[in-house]
Amino acid sequence: MNAPPLVVGITGASGAAYAVRLLEVLLEAGREVHLAISPSGQAVIATELGRPLDLDRFDVAALLGKPAPTTGRLHYHHHKNLMAPIASGSFLTAAMVICPCSGSTLSAVAHSMGENLIHRAAEVHLKERRKLVVVPRETPLSLPQLKNMQAIHEAGAVVLPAAPGFYHGAESVSDLVDFVVARICDQLGVPNALMRRWGEAT
Repeated sequence: MNAPPLVVGITGASGAAYAVRLLEVLLEAGREVHLAISPSGQAVIATELGRPLDLDRFDVAALLGKPAPTTGRLHYHHHKNLMAPIASGSFLTAAMVICPCSGSTLSAVAHSMGENLIHRAAEVHLKERRKLVVVPRETPLSLPQLKNMQAIHEAGAVVLPAAPGFYHGAESVSDLVDFVVARICDQLGVPNALMRRWGEAT
């Protein structure tokens, strides 16, 4: 039996490389993924990765920088499309991750003030008691941001800051990206060997 699909939201915090690598890993693992990207997320992807996207005529190859893996299935939904399947709790999913998660997105979800599909899908995961992982990257953090993290944690989400470790023998930026993506995949229940884990032989 196939695993239920995963939902990925990409918003306007720095860290587009984490989002792209996560999508790549999930699809290579054969998972079905429903994706939504905010306009701010689109802008950050263009700025940090040099990959301009057209959210109205989405092309996954433009996002990944290469053809999509053939093992998984990707379903793209426009951020304004509140009629998408992931806007409803009756559409069964395994989990959702917002990577990276901007401060405004964190606030909108924590206080049920959603305005787009990413916000709505996240609220669905909270109300249905399904796993929601948010990946903030901003630093330093303001008191309102810390309170929003506490609120969303108390609502049932996992707050997983994009804070790479260095104990796994990182030799490149890609290794640091993979560390964070590995921790996200662990939360999503997706097996991976992206990093050497603590206690593993070198």
